[in-house]
Amino acid sequence: MKHSLKVGSVAGIGIYLHWTFLLLLAGIFAFFLLKGDRIEAALVGVGLILVVFACVVLHELGHALTARHFGVPTRDITLYPIGGVARLQRIPEAPMQEFWIAVAGPAVNVVIAVLLLGVKLATGGSLSPAAMTAPSGDVVGALLWINLLLVGFNLLPAFPMDGGRVLRALLATRMDYARATQIAAGIGQGMAILFGLVGLVGFNPILLFIALFVYIGAQQEAQQAMMRSLVQGIPVRQAMMTRFRTLTPDDPLRVAVEELLAGSDQDFPVVRNGHVCGMLTRKRLLRALAEHGPQTRVGDVVPESDFVLEDTCMLDEAFQRMQEQGVEAAPVVRAGRLVGLLTLENVGELMMIHAALQQPASRREALS
Repeated sequence: MKHSLKVGSVAGIGIYLHWTFLLLLAGIFAFFLLKGDRIEAALVGVGLILVVFACVVLHELGHALTARHFGVPTRDITLYPIGGVARLQRIPEAPMQEFWIAVAGPAVNVVIAVLLLGVKLATGGSLSPAAMTAPSGDVVGALLWINLLLVGFNLLPAFPMDGGRVLRALLATRMDYARATQIAAGIGQGMAILFGLVGLVGFNPILLFIALFVYIGAQQEAQQAMMRSLVQGIPVRQAMMTRFRTLTPDDPLRVAVEELLAGSDQDFPVVRNGHVCGMLTRKRLLRALAEHGPQTRVGDVVPESDFVLEDTCMLDEAFQRMQEQGVEAAPVVRAGRLVGLLTLENVGELMMIHAALQQPASRREALS
């Protein structure tokens, strides 16, 4: 992944560290030194953060492995300074599947907390939450309370936390998915505004950052749900481009450059003997030009791929398949013959047209 370092994999799921995570570790180390603590205390603080994020990895694996149980693959897990993200290839179709996937992460933290509680009871140690303020003196106690805090924070009914997905899943058992997402996102944005006000009054920058994070996450979820509801029941043929350029594997890259500059096409199906054998995207073209030059054959830089969409396929299913493949453009075929090209940009234009057509109808209803 871009800007991330792969540190391992579990059950075939890659685990990555975003580069900003390293800034967090450096900041924690510097914080202890600036406080006047010894280097040993600073190292303990950094070590505690690493152990906490190991718990976060287990939390995300809880999501990922539960999703796999329901047939939903996970692309990867990435650790950021604010936590971890398990990127599922698609949203589960059944609301209760999303419910169990969402609660699986906090459930892992509950199990960790129970195990740590057993250690504390067996050793006769203190259970005071004050351990979090001086973790070097009671690492087990600090981890116990941190895991409980992770459970509480993640179960807040606001996107993008797990609690927002739990709320949406429960609502979706009684109403359509888009409406459930809008309600859950609205609650999340309301909580974000509340967090922001408290952060402003108390001059708490961390709370302000959390408020911004929650507000943006809720907004993105609402937009994705709206897009999903708009494309349901619409076949690919209604959104695909029908005027586009194709290339052959033997064409030099300079031909693609000429087509790119001469028109509006940015992605080019690569066709051999009438059959689609790959896609040359704008991003891959620019990278290939920088690495190999304009005389390089298209076939030398475009990997063979038989991924195509039937023109009768529904847009929501097409999006799901494109998401699983990690592509932004896909060739569309009818009876094996290339008839169109589906891009996210074209779908966005279709959605804008639908929204514009609905406005006069809603105005007429309001006037009547």
